Amino acid sequence: MPLPVYDTASYADQLAAKLARYRSEFAPLGLPEPEVFESPRLGYRMRAEFRLWHVEGQAHYAMFDPADPKKPILIDAFPPAHARIGETMMPLLARINASPDLRRKIFQIEFLATLSGELMTSLVYHRTLDAAWEAEARSLAADLGILVIGRSRGQKCVLERDWLQEAFELDGRQLRYKQVEGSFTQPNGEVNRHMLRWARRQAASLGGDLLELYCGNGNFTVALAPLFGKVLATEMSKTSVHAAHDNLAANGVRNVAMVRMASAEISDALAGGREYRRMREVDLPDYHFSTLFVDPPRAGLDDATVALAGRFDHILYISCNPETLRANVETLSATHRIATAAAFDQFPYTHHLECGMLLVRR
Repeated sequence: MPLPVYDTASYADQLAAKLARYRSEFAPLGLPEPEVFESPRLGYRMRAEFRLWHVEGQAHYAMFDPADPKKPILIDAFPPAHARIGETMMPLLARINASPDLRRKIFQIEFLATLSGELMTSLVYHRTLDAAWEAEARSLAADLGILVIGRSRGQKCVLERDWLQEAFELDGRQLRYKQVEGSFTQPNGEVNRHMLRWARRQAASLGGDLLELYCGNGNFTVALAPLFGKVLATEMSKTSVHAAHDNLAANGVRNVAMVRMASAEISDALAGGREYRRMREVDLPDYHFSTLFVDPPRAGLDDATVALAGRFDHILYISCNPETLRANVETLSATHRIATAAAFDQFPYTHHLECGMLLVRR
């Protein structure tokens, strides 16, 4: 697939094509008309990663066409990037090119921005970073008002902190999230807010307790927890679990128990399988689950988790891959129907579409 063309005039047609495919593929499963949430046309990406290509002693941002992956395409702007990234790209590159200590053997730059206005850049090298690099990097960070991290093989230089503080309003609450460098965060900040609001509307009247799998840094957990009696949330990444604990505390959420377990393990525990040490402080019989919330990776739900999902009255499912979502929903259609659906355009100008569904027991 060639590099996307960011033509705002074609946005509506591209989204319409994705929605038509969504409706067609799920029509046999009784898909209701999905609620559609558009993306900002430009400036929507909160994360961006670029290779650096060196030409005559100067570094340039580069992208690569999958059809010709060895030929760099040099760029000096990236329209999809959030404004904080866009306004920093060229001043940052100019500073790198003006400093031999910053430029030498740098091969990649990663940006992470927040709706709250913070920006982190990770500078990645093919060499060991020394005191001279650190001095230059500290000056760069101060002058541009950004956080800077240096990376090379086996080395991570954190000058101030390796996380950002995200903050935004949602349904009358001011939510705060620690976003850690190198861990997963939602790439489209405004569409993420649409997803959170939509999920809250679906969950508002469900009551009971919630089981959440793949909770990450607590992005959905923080938003959904006030709507349920108790929440049991699971995640495998240690970094994300630590961030989730911080985010629950920062938002005053006290009805969530976090366990670091895979979805297959929690499925086994709930089915009465073996005892897990990580569940020792969780009193499973005290939970009265009404709802399962899942936002899995592209592979979707494994067979054990699909079997677990079939035991819930309500399944709130966010998916970044309509193909695996369809396979999971088709299996669940024996016991559940699609009550509501949504389409979230997380990735404009690509074929990707994020989908949301509320499944209810027949």
